Amino acid sequence: MTLSRHENPASTKGPDATGAPLHRRGIKSYVLRAGRATQAQTRGLEEVWPRLGLTLADSRQDLRALFGRDAPQVVEVGFGMGGSLIEQAATHPETDFIGIEVHAPGVGKLLDEADKRGLTNLRVYREDALAVLDQCLPEASLATLQLFFPDPWPKKKHHKRRIVQPAFVELVRTRLKLGGRFHLATDWAAYAEWMADVMEAAPGFSNTATAETAPYVPHSDFRPLTKFEVRGEKLGHGVRDLIYRRLG
Repeated sequence: MTLSRHENPASTKGPDATGAPLHRRGIKSYVLRAGRATQAQTRGLEEVWPRLGLTLADSRQDLRALFGRDAPQVVEVGFGMGGSLIEQAATHPETDFIGIEVHAPGVGKLLDEADKRGLTNLRVYREDALAVLDQCLPEASLATLQLFFPDPWPKKKHHKRRIVQPAFVELVRTRLKLGGRFHLATDWAAYAEWMADVMEAAPGFSNTATAETAPYVPHSDFRPLTKFEVRGEKLGHGVRDLIYRRLG
């Protein structure tokens, strides 16, 4: 399971809609795992990073200047090994993408592949997603924020580590344009219910699902199938997508 595992922001007091405490500063929803990088991953980190990599030190971004054009901006939090994000960037050249991931091999692999495909509409942060959203991405700037297959932290004592919490959702809301979309997907039924509970209680969002499928939406062609989704289907895990739109 991958890999949207990011430090949670400080919270206000009180429980969220699920009864779990809101994020406290210092609680992380990811665990950094050591691993040996392949030659391609090392190439991405060393040779491609200077062109496509971004850091917190770059501060608040002017996204039009960053990509040299005015285009829809899509951010993916926790892209894992990057396969889905690469396919999106290749399939939708009219859209600009920013990926955020803390896992070095995944960042290296995505950068290497982006370079080999000659993609110019993709940039990457190897940083904590909460810090990037807070410090680097302008308010009301994003057409879509994607959170696909985050770590479900299935044990109850670990639920506080789940990235989908009221404080995170509010931060996402401020970064979306009016009408912008927050797209979530998971193959863990219990986490899907958690996501729905948190989102339904969050102010400033509207569920895009129809009455027949609510709270979930059918799989969108905009989200490529991932190996985790294929694996989940083989294991009998139904994948659930939720898409919420930012209201005025």
